Amino acid sequence: MGQQAKPALTTCDEETKPLILFEDVSKSFAGARVAVQNIDLKVAPREFVTLVGPSGCGKSTLLNMVAGIFAPTSGRVLYNGTPVGALNRKVGYMTQADHLLPWRTVSGNIAVPLEIAGLPRRQIKARIDELLALVGLDQFAASYPSQLSGGMRKRVALARLIAGDPDTLLMDEPFGALDAQLRLLLQIELRGLCRRLGKTVLFVTHDIDEAVALADRCAVFTGRPGTIAEYFMIDLPVERNLKSLRFDSKYQKECARLWRRLTPEIARVGTEDEPALLPFAQEATQ
Repeated sequence: MGQQAKPALTTCDEETKPLILFEDVSKSFAGARVAVQNIDLKVAPREFVTLVGPSGCGKSTLLNMVAGIFAPTSGRVLYNGTPVGALNRKVGYMTQADHLLPWRTVSGNIAVPLEIAGLPRRQIKARIDELLALVGLDQFAASYPSQLSGGMRKRVALARLIAGDPDTLLMDEPFGALDAQLRLLLQIELRGLCRRLGKTVLFVTHDIDEAVALADRCAVFTGRPGTIAEYFMIDLPVERNLKSLRFDSKYQKECARLWRRLTPEIARVGTEDEPALLPFAQEATQ
């Protein structure tokens, strides 16, 4: 298969040294299956980047390479200027499953990365108290996962994720299994926490609304073998109200723009043979 043309490499600030850098990265697995190829991506400190594309196009593969779970087949993955070799302890990883330990309380689950780091008990307790307050679970420190709602479990997982104060959060569809209302509330909490704590985020999602609402920038993948077809700067203010965002014409246009890039059929919106599927899509094409 011939190499596809690469889009121009862009970031929020071209003068900023990237925290995460992919240089012409490809990854193949057993049986010569190519997961991703020719990936060029740089992520600035404190930038929130969403990754969208068809299922199986290698979005999670990028997260795994940043985490140091496996190395690229070719090219380089650098973190803060250094090639990622062994497990990257500067990142935290959150998947769709919360992976809470059922025999541990909320406090006990949050304590896991702190215990692994070998911190003294007094310091662990102080950090847990701080995190419980941060995610609004002060009253549930002694509760067990089975006693919590789905949203509360996600908050515990989020608190555990940031317990060790990683520079970067790697998030692989963390809210994918939640209903729309709960997903919105957790999106609000996540973006607020990341802004407050100065975290860098790589966030995989199949939800276009989520990709636009959360991101400073979005990388759009092709099908397998995945490569980045285009980078979208999200034309929304840094400080944004996610509750009212759905009614914002700029947000609607950004969603329509991303849909048109992801789904070829959407490009025909407004033509004679394909009526508009979204009420704001025609406006976005004018």
